[in-house]
Amino acid sequence: MSGEPSKRSSLIDVTYQQLHSFLSGQPEGATREQLTQVITSRAAQLRNISKPYGKPNDSSRKAVESGTVTLSDGVKLQVDDVAKEFTTVLSKHFDIDEIQALILLRSFLYNEGLHLNGFKSDKTLLEELIAAITPFYYSERLFALRTLIPLFRAHQNAEDPVHVIASENLPKIIPDGRVFAGELIDEYLRKTSEGVPNNLSADPRAASRWAKQNCKEQLVMLEVIFWAMWGYVPCEGPLVVKLYEASYDTNLGSSQQNTTLLLDDEGAQILQDSAALWILITIEVLELERVAELDSVEFSPPPDHVPFYVTSLDSVKRIHTLVMAHTGSQYACAYLAWAFVLSRLHVNVQESTEVPDSYRSFLESTISPPGRGKDRELTHALMARTALSGDVGLFNLLLTLLTSSPVFVTAAAWRTGSTVTDPNAIAFRSVLKGKCLGLLMSMVELVPVELIPEFDSFVEVWIALFGRSESRSVVGICKQFWQHDWHQGIARRAILDVARSRFPIHFRSLVRLLRALTGSGFLDTDPLSTTASAEYSRISDGDVADQEICSRHVFYYMDKLPTFSLVIPVSSCSGPNAVYEKVQYGPSASGPGLIYKNIRAIRLPGGSIMPPRSTGRLLSSDGGDFVAVCWEHENNGWKVVIDVLTEYVTRRRMYVGTADLYQDVTFGRTGPGSVPLTLRLEDVGMEIDDGGDEALATDALDLIRSVIQDQPGLAEELLEALEINDASSTNDSHPPDLVQLTTMILEEALSRSQARNFLRTQLVTSAMSVLSALLTLPKYSRRVWLYIRSTSVLFSSNQAPGFASVALAAERVSGQYTMTLALLHLVQKLAQEAFASVVMIPADSQRLSQVKEEVLLRAANFVHGEIWVEHLGWKYVHLGDRFEIGRRISSLYSYILVQSPPAIGNRPYPVLSQAVIDTLVHKAASSSILPLVSAIATSPQTLGSLYASRHLGDARRLIFLLESHLQLIRLVLNFKQQTSLQGTKPSLLEQALCSRISGGAGFSDSARARVDPVDVLATFVKERNVGTVVPLEAMKVLHALCSSLSMVAPSPPTIVGHLTNPEATVASLVRIVQHPYDDLPLRISVWNFITLAVDKEPALANLFVAGDFHIPISEGKEKAPDKTRRDSKGQKGQMTTLDVARVALERWKDLWEANPQLLASILQFLYVVWQHGHEHKARIDVTRQDEEFWSRIAAIAREELGPYPDYVTHSTLVLDDERHSGLHEAVAVQAYRGMAKSYAVRILGQDVFLQPRPTSPDAPLPKPLSYTKLAPIFKAEEQLNESILEAVSSLYDPSLYDAVTEYLSEIFPSLSLEQIRLQDPFVEREFGDNFVFSLKLLRSRLQLCLMDDERVSDVEEVEKQVMSINLNMSLTHSQIALAEAWQFLFRQLLPFIRVEPGIRSSLLTLAATISGDLAREKRQGEVVATIHGTRLGVLLSILEAAWFTTTDAAADVDSFITLVSNVHMILLNEAQPLSQSFLGKLPLPFHRTLLQILYFVVRQSRHMARQPKVFNASKRLTVTELVDATVTLVVDALRLTFDSARTRLDLDLDRDMELLVAVFEQCTRPDICSSSLPWLTKCQETDVINSSLDLLVHSDMVGQSDLPLLRIRRIPLYSPHILLFHMALVSIPSGAERFASEGVIAAFSNNSLSSTISSGRVDVVLPELPGERNPAHRSYCSMLAIISGVISSLGRQHQYFTTAACGIVPLYGKQISRALSWSIGDPITLPLLEEMEQVVNLFYAIAESAPPLTNPDPIITKVLRVFGTHALVLLQQLNYALTHPNHLASLLEPVTAEERAEMEKEPIASASLSSVDMVDLQKHPLTARLVHRVFKLCNLVVSTLLSTSHAYDVLLGEQEDWPVHEALIVPHSKVVLGEPASVGTLLELANCSLDVLRNLVNRPAGQAIAPPTSLKEVPLNVRQATLTVRQNLEALLIYAVTQLAMWLSKPDFDPAVADMETDEQTSQAMEVREPVTRGRAPRPSLTLAERLRRGMTGEMAADLQALLTRSKPVFTKSDEVLERKHASGDLTQVLLRFLNERVVAPAA
Repeated sequence: MSGEPSKRSSLIDVTYQQLHSFLSGQPEGATREQLTQVITSRAAQLRNISKPYGKPNDSSRKAVESGTVTLSDGVKLQVDDVAKEFTTVLSKHFDIDEIQALILLRSFLYNEGLHLNGFKSDKTLLEELIAAITPFYYSERLFALRTLIPLFRAHQNAEDPVHVIASENLPKIIPDGRVFAGELIDEYLRKTSEGVPNNLSADPRAASRWAKQNCKEQLVMLEVIFWAMWGYVPCEGPLVVKLYEASYDTNLGSSQQNTTLLLDDEGAQILQDSAALWILITIEVLELERVAELDSVEFSPPPDHVPFYVTSLDSVKRIHTLVMAHTGSQYACAYLAWAFVLSRLHVNVQESTEVPDSYRSFLESTISPPGRGKDRELTHALMARTALSGDVGLFNLLLTLLTSSPVFVTAAAWRTGSTVTDPNAIAFRSVLKGKCLGLLMSMVELVPVELIPEFDSFVEVWIALFGRSESRSVVGICKQFWQHDWHQGIARRAILDVARSRFPIHFRSLVRLLRALTGSGFLDTDPLSTTASAEYSRISDGDVADQEICSRHVFYYMDKLPTFSLVIPVSSCSGPNAVYEKVQYGPSASGPGLIYKNIRAIRLPGGSIMPPRSTGRLLSSDGGDFVAVCWEHENNGWKVVIDVLTEYVTRRRMYVGTADLYQDVTFGRTGPGSVPLTLRLEDVGMEIDDGGDEALATDALDLIRSVIQDQPGLAEELLEALEINDASSTNDSHPPDLVQLTTMILEEALSRSQARNFLRTQLVTSAMSVLSALLTLPKYSRRVWLYIRSTSVLFSSNQAPGFASVALAAERVSGQYTMTLALLHLVQKLAQEAFASVVMIPADSQRLSQVKEEVLLRAANFVHGEIWVEHLGWKYVHLGDRFEIGRRISSLYSYILVQSPPAIGNRPYPVLSQAVIDTLVHKAASSSILPLVSAIATSPQTLGSLYASRHLGDARRLIFLLESHLQLIRLVLNFKQQTSLQGTKPSLLEQALCSRISGGAGFSDSARARVDPVDVLATFVKERNVGTVVPLEAMKVLHALCSSLSMVAPSPPTIVGHLTNPEATVASLVRIVQHPYDDLPLRISVWNFITLAVDKEPALANLFVAGDFHIPISEGKEKAPDKTRRDSKGQKGQMTTLDVARVALERWKDLWEANPQLLASILQFLYVVWQHGHEHKARIDVTRQDEEFWSRIAAIAREELGPYPDYVTHSTLVLDDERHSGLHEAVAVQAYRGMAKSYAVRILGQDVFLQPRPTSPDAPLPKPLSYTKLAPIFKAEEQLNESILEAVSSLYDPSLYDAVTEYLSEIFPSLSLEQIRLQDPFVEREFGDNFVFSLKLLRSRLQLCLMDDERVSDVEEVEKQVMSINLNMSLTHSQIALAEAWQFLFRQLLPFIRVEPGIRSSLLTLAATISGDLAREKRQGEVVATIHGTRLGVLLSILEAAWFTTTDAAADVDSFITLVSNVHMILLNEAQPLSQSFLGKLPLPFHRTLLQILYFVVRQSRHMARQPKVFNASKRLTVTELVDATVTLVVDALRLTFDSARTRLDLDLDRDMELLVAVFEQCTRPDICSSSLPWLTKCQETDVINSSLDLLVHSDMVGQSDLPLLRIRRIPLYSPHILLFHMALVSIPSGAERFASEGVIAAFSNNSLSSTISSGRVDVVLPELPGERNPAHRSYCSMLAIISGVISSLGRQHQYFTTAACGIVPLYGKQISRALSWSIGDPITLPLLEEMEQVVNLFYAIAESAPPLTNPDPIITKVLRVFGTHALVLLQQLNYALTHPNHLASLLEPVTAEERAEMEKEPIASASLSSVDMVDLQKHPLTARLVHRVFKLCNLVVSTLLSTSHAYDVLLGEQEDWPVHEALIVPHSKVVLGEPASVGTLLELANCSLDVLRNLVNRPAGQAIAPPTSLKEVPLNVRQATLTVRQNLEALLIYAVTQLAMWLSKPDFDPAVADMETDEQTSQAMEVREPVTRGRAPRPSLTLAERLRRGMTGEMAADLQALLTRSKPVFTKSDEVLERKHASGDLTQVLLRFLNERVVAPAA
């Protein structure tokens, strides 16, 4: 409709139904101030009872039409045209005020939503709107009235949670209660005579609905009247008269104008409920309690006296007239109550002298009707006798009210869907009981109980009033009876006296009365009892205490009965064997007195002995053969009860002919002549009614269980009393105990019966209930366990006689499952006792645990096999029984899984919990899963049917079933996630939840044959008719399901795919999180689900973030009605979750203070959205540009958390009916604030991450708006330090955990903390005292210990300590999250922070501070290790921001040295040793982070060490200490890592190896490590080098063993790091020497690559790894480099290694030859260039290390000779490449994606491109770098040839010492591409180099030629290029001159032969062979040779001279470029002189 206002109105947000819920004891969603505000804004409506929504009027209509409406709470609403139209229609239809119609419309849309399902063309949109909103409007009208009820009730009860609110607001709403009550009565009367409105009369259904609504409002008005008169409104005369008149005029509400519209069941029920309320009101307003307690009535009260109707003569007269005029049976209650009032007035008139004459005369005339003198009967006595006569039916009326009226029976209220607001309220029963005196008490005082005509009916009424209800509704009046009424006089307890005087002759009366007075409420065998109502009646702790008081009174009453009644034969009173005698006393007013006395002592049933001469009074007439006598003898009634049970067992077993086997069952009997005389129960004349002795046994068991149930202390007393033998007993026989009796009764009932005629339901149920109650008593529970284990009747199969074959079969036939439910209750109690007694079982009594687990397994198997998988197909009289059976079983499963989580190893009864989880997960069958899923899938249809048929009791039981099933499903799904790995298959339960199941229609109108359970779960969340628990549990199940499904591979199912209408579902969830007064736990849970959905399900994420699927809808295909509907909504766009979050952040400060948990949930959602920012870019871009949004986020990130609260619990308090630590609230608030701040910091970091990078390297880095809002913090050093130090602070206290562990091991050794660890996901837990360890589970385990007074203090202490741990862990979790958030933010902000001026100094200071805290860490444990790692991560991120720099101020150096010292201490910290992290003994290892810190510190130390005057001796010593400690640790760790890597492939090991090698390489550099001896010694000690070689030999150097991993990582595991480690070793001479002695040649010759290399098949690329360099090729090049490095480092002093290395050459020969055989026609790649460089470098190293000419090594000589032949051919190719760069560029092929991208940027080269032009950056940077690489290769080749030819020996030595056999270059000018290089080749290559060098020296030295192609490369500048080209030119000149000189000096010089030999050798492979003697052609003549020598010499020498001459000035200029200020000499001059002396002159 219109846009949301900036300030929300509670008139719209909070419905009257929600307000009533808040005021009725569920105020969690609103504070006291909010409730007061809501009530104040509605005061006018609440006061206006006749028209709460007003009438249409001009002012309201004009306000709506104006477009702006101001509500009563000051909020302004904008009204668009559509809203105006709707408002007008609603105002007219309902005849209400236009503004109220607008509020109604907005509230409906906001709270309910408009779901127009099944749109039909014959209905307009307005008609559908009216149809949809009418139920909401009717409901709101009722709840507007109901809102007053909790206010009236709370106003009179100071302990009510809303008492203060009621006291403040009720007088404002109703300033004059009497006027209000009068108006309410008038409105009620008006409604009874109101006709159907004209606009509804034409529609019968609408008319009937209106008439019922009218009657419902009348009913609620009567409730309001009742509660108003309860204490707020005084019962003054005129008001009481008015009420009585209304009552009689409307015939108790049955006289209605629209009676014909109320003929159905619903209408009739409303009228019946109204009649019941009228009866209560007419009794209530008489205030019988006040009348009874008045000593005297003030007939002339003072003016300020509270008005009372009895003081008004006129009122009394009118009431009397009305009562006497209406004597129908329906008015009997008021008739009898008025009789009591008259009786009290009569007493007051007689005793008072100050009675006005008029009043006295009226009373005398009224109370004493005309009669004869003293014989006349008083009117009130006559009225009482009349009321109690059988014709009136008072007792039938009361019994009907108490057993069938929804006013008194909760089950009836739910079954019939009664409109009564508070069914079975205790106030209703108090009125009948009388609030200490009421109807029944008045009856007792008016008429003696003995004279009541229908005494049995009176007993039934009494039992129904006190005992047939939920406990919470009767425990108060029972307590009142025992503590108050019992002491008020004999009359009030007369009913008990009469029943007691007849006991045990009439056994059942007293037993049933006492059972009713225990306050325990009805039994489960009572037809009025439903488990739903029993669950509903869960009593508070105060009620539990009251119930114990009542039970104790019953116990003590029964324990000492003053009388014992007997039926004695008259014949026993005479004769010689007389036992009794009659004694007659003198006459009395009532006749002669007659008593009886016993002559002999008599042993009575129960064991007590009645002494001789005891007196007894006659109970019956004495005219027959038997008389009933009540003896005055104190006895124990409990033992009589036990004797009844004993007699029952004895009689049954005698009946089946086995009496002799069971004689021990009964008490011992005395012989015939023994004294005293023993009477059995059959001798006392006990009457047995139609129920037989089974009824007696049942009543006895019911009384016992009512007393002992949930009262362990009292139960102990009772059972001990039963076991005490009578002192006068002379025999040794003992009665059986209660456990034995009960089990015998149960076994007999089940084993001796047949299913068809099984009639012992109540007996079996009562017996099992007694066993359940006995299980709570530790002393007796063992007996119960042993019995159940020994018997087969309970958990037997169908074949054996027992429960399954008898009870279950009988109940399946009858359809009523009382026994089945009792059995399930027993199993539940068994499970509860088993787990509760775990800590009570000594370690040496584990046999008992085995017994319990065995019994529980039998029970669980029986329940599952006989009930769970079968119960859906049974017949049911009450559908609710099916729901209850399912609920109890799923609750049992849930209880077992909670008490014994399968994920915990050390858990109690592991076999039991494993059996449950196997049944539901691992070995699940469809029959096991079906009851769970089908109950959910079919529940909408079933619930709808139940509501429609008004079976609300069954509906409530279905809701309880859903709660239990959903909890079980959630537990199972969470368990699966804990134990399953990513990529697992869905379980059967998940498959069932994601399948369509037959379910029919749901909550919507559209009926479907099959439904999706997921869709049903989503529907539950938004439904309000399933309670508050089901939506929350459904949301948690959806969360668990979504999380679990996301782990399924390869294609996980989605939630959105199973939603019928995803948009509507998402809209409803958004509405929940938007609603400020919705249930907070539900809102948090919905936020969590939305966050998870955004993270895991992209489609659902789009709905939440964008509001749609981003799918364009074709307008042409859209149906016209849908378009009309959508357009008619007129809304500017549905609010998305992102919008809701943004709006919520507008008041973040309020949430920060009042509800940080909600704030944290909102920010978590935003963070996840930003994590998926690229997916939702279009939606979040607007928010990313919102300055206000980022201002709020940055403000949250900067907000100070303040001081942390204490977490050590010393006291507890009760919050929301649960015991919490006194610090719970403060800690939870602080923890959630920390989480909110962490999410805000992460959002900022994620937004920076989303910022697009500049397209070109030179472009400035754009700063996102989020950074600009946070940037000031990095400029304010103090604020930055506070924020970071706040993030790295840690309050974790491991001593708390240690203390609890030690305490438990001493006090409760069977209990460990791990057993009570919460298994819920962290997202579902709440911070506070129940965060990590479950207090509920702890209390469950220790509940039996509370029965021992000595251990109560221990239990309380353990609970407080666990609370302290949870509080401490809450704060710790929050601190870790905040630290990780700052670490993440720093890493994202690196490019921005590093350029901030002065930031580096601040960061170094901060790093020094943080490292100091880390160095001082003294705490131990896994959690501390996690904290330690997190703080190290923050330190690392700070150091990354303060990365290396070229200059450091003195203060920075000091901070750095402090950091170095602290890092050294961290490294050596004993509390958190690094070794534990390396060994994998920590859940979150921190060694990698520390290694990166060490890398930074050591590398920065190297940098500083190279700078002059930075380090003094002290600082250098500090650095050295760190380096020594680091390298020692690293070597040990490397050995451990290498050894571990030999056993497995592990990414973590690979990462460890990489970091360790990097740190090792830094720590062993000579500039930081002055001596290599310590670390080399360590390497030798650990044998780490040999270990690395061994790993290399056995590792997969290609990675093909795990191709998927290779494709992901692009490099194999381990081998690259091993080779890098070797490279670091050989780069240091001493390290190379050590390395050379470890068998490196053998390792490199025998590994996974050896065969591939030897066959020459190592290619640059790998087909399995496209777009990447072949890892094998990289490893091969590395091995060549390592061998070269070792040879170079060892030099000629270790010739043995050089010789050994030469063995590699033939092994690698084919691969080497392949590299050196490259030709200009082959493509070239950069990796191939590297290979060629490494191959040549190997030969260079060999050549440099070769022995001198005087002592040559033949192997080395042969290898180098073979190289020479290949090198000359390669040099020819390189010459062509360098002289034709355009062709070279065309040969380059990219290997990696980076290279391909660089090539695409490269412009196409022109045909005329020359090598000189290639240095131009602007033209061809990539080709320029390629040419540079070729120049380097060429230089390397020529340098190697220089070494092999001993060129410097030629230059410096004598000619006769020249190695003329090394003259390989043919001295001619031919340059033939396919032939070896000639002098001409060298000259051409040298000229090319000279041209390039000449071009380079004319450029600035620092000018860039080519940018870096990767992060590892540096830009190629002029200086680097100049150096490379000059070195190449110098080498070419030297080689050309020396080769020419040697060729000319050869005595056998023959160019032809040389050419032939060269050609032959070129074809050789790279193999070392002995020279083969070949035949030669005849040599030319010497003359010809001389001619050739002269000609070639002149030509070649002239060219060389010219080249040297040209080179001289270029060399000189290049010295300037290379900054060689002091050149040692001129190479050109040396070469020119040598040329002239050795070549030109001899030739001449």
